[in-house]
Amino acid sequence: MLGLVKGLKYTLQSLTKKKVTYDYPNEPLELPDRFRGIQKFYPEKCIVCNQCAAICPTDCILLTGKKHPDPTKKGKIIDTYDINFEICILCDLCTEVCPTEAIVMTNNFELAEYSRDELFKNLEWLDENDQNIRRENKV
Repeated sequence: MLGLVKGLKYTLQSLTKKKVTYDYPNEPLELPDRFRGIQKFYPEKCIVCNQCAAICPTDCILLTGKKHPDPTKKGKIIDTYDINFEICILCDLCTEVCPTEAIVMTNNFELAEYSRDELFKNLEWLDENDQNIRRENKV
């Protein structure tokens, strides 16, 4: 009987304490400023230098370009930019090495999918990934 009273006392004391859990899907999590989430890609800034693909430790970036259709302009234009988030470790090396800041990290971390095939993200998806861009990367 004494154990029951002690248990009820503890339960009633816990009811008045501040909650330590989050109502996650309804309430966004407070993330640190330097949190590394999914990349945002700006194709208009990309000069197809392939530095991001070369420095990637997991080789999850595929970047291809083609010659500019206008012969008076030099350089390449981007053809494909794909990231395999199945093996991407979100190390931030691709954003650090990009000379034009075409790749930036966001605070978006939700990549749950039902199929592994859906973890291959292309140029269009990465361009539309505008959710939770970090404060220092907003343009």
